[in-house]
Amino acid sequence: MAVAEVHHKPSPACLRLLFVALGALIASVPLEARVELSPCHNNYSPEAQIQMGEQSKAQVYKQMPVLPDSSPVTQYVQRLGGKLAQYAPGYKWPYNFHVVNSDEINAFALPGGSIFVNLGTIQAAETESQLAGVMAHEISHVVLQHSVCNAEKQQRVGLLAGLGETAVGVALGSGTTGQIADRGIQETTSLGFLRMSRSAEKQADLEGTGILYDAGYDPHGMSQFFAIIEAKYGEGSAQFLSDHPNPGNRTEYVDKEIATFPALARNVTNSPDFVKIEKLVSGMHAYTAAEIASGTWKHNPQSETPVGPTRKDEKRNPDNTPKDTSGVPDLNTPTRWKDVEVNGLSLEIPANWRLFRKDTQALAGPQGGVTRATDGNAASVTYGLMADVYRPEKNAGEDTALTVLLHELTSGNPGVKVGQQRETKVAGLEIQMVECTNPKGRGNRSERYWIAALPESNGGIRYLAFVAPTADFGQMRPTFHHILRSMTAQF
Repeated sequence: MAVAEVHHKPSPACLRLLFVALGALIASVPLEARVELSPCHNNYSPEAQIQMGEQSKAQVYKQMPVLPDSSPVTQYVQRLGGKLAQYAPGYKWPYNFHVVNSDEINAFALPGGSIFVNLGTIQAAETESQLAGVMAHEISHVVLQHSVCNAEKQQRVGLLAGLGETAVGVALGSGTTGQIADRGIQETTSLGFLRMSRSAEKQADLEGTGILYDAGYDPHGMSQFFAIIEAKYGEGSAQFLSDHPNPGNRTEYVDKEIATFPALARNVTNSPDFVKIEKLVSGMHAYTAAEIASGTWKHNPQSETPVGPTRKDEKRNPDNTPKDTSGVPDLNTPTRWKDVEVNGLSLEIPANWRLFRKDTQALAGPQGGVTRATDGNAASVTYGLMADVYRPEKNAGEDTALTVLLHELTSGNPGVKVGQQRETKVAGLEIQMVECTNPKGRGNRSERYWIAALPESNGGIRYLAFVAPTADFGQMRPTFHHILRSMTAQF
């Protein structure tokens, strides 16, 4: 007996239940995880980063027209920044926000959490979410410690340019950021470390997009502001785009990151506060780069900008940065020595040498062999030694830490000639050694460097770098040999 097949047409009610079930199933499928980034590797403690930022901030106040805290514009930026900073991941930096009365579209973040936004940036933003995007981007540079890593790398690269400007006061590079360094800070404390790489920019975009979203803002504001600036000025022509180079496909990867966020009922794009401030700043005079460079803003009685930093900004932790030295260094082999300890290494240095420290870095040299910048915030050694600790990134491969360090040093100094590395024993310690020559050292004269590295079990090195002009290196070599032979490890 044949059995008839019966086909039941599902009722509308059943279909609705089916779609609800499918919707619940789809909703339960996890979204692609949002990006999680870690700070770049560096040897600066949070306290050292904060001190570095405070010293830099004092220089910004001296060289740039910063609006006072009493300004309604500054107060608005501080409120907005405080809201965003609540959602900044990682270490809880003491974030503080300031407005530079400059017509250039730019913003920058100092180590430790001081963030400056140019008035021109506020005037250019079309929505609060766009301005918040710029500020979240700068907060992300602090979170990821990009400027600190830049400073540390520039300090190392500066080694083979006469041991560069080392962080005995504070290591702050040698480049520029917009007009900040062009006429002022370049002569004192340079802010070249604020010029970011494309990789750092992409990381700050992605981290900042998450901060925007978590703070309740439309995260598309991150890429929108960059698009506006590029459309108006062309890529790279605005100072903001020079200091914050486009990594490429910015809108694409920001949108992809936004797709990992659960949908919000409402994303804030604008606020009454922003509308009010936009109206206020549209009628304000922002100083041009030329006006800032000339210093006329310091003498403008109508300016609401303080002439210099407040007493709080001027406070500096007492340090032992080198005083100005002059004269020809004593190159004779000394007869009197003194014991010093540097990074767990005990050394004998000439009794008439001065030793200056900052975190893991130290400089030592005779009178006239160690000099400082006019503001005392950076020092260099032309006769003497520098000691430091270096730990390469984990992906250094099979290369030794000394090899990676030398690559960093020479990448910014193509004329440097690096000798062959060799291993030797000094007082029972296994030491890696190499000699280098730089035909264009400080003062454009040839210099010679002798680097002795003591490997650590964690893959890093503790090293001494002896330096002198090539013509005088032979005369100082016996002194350098004595220092090296006296070395013992305390770890």
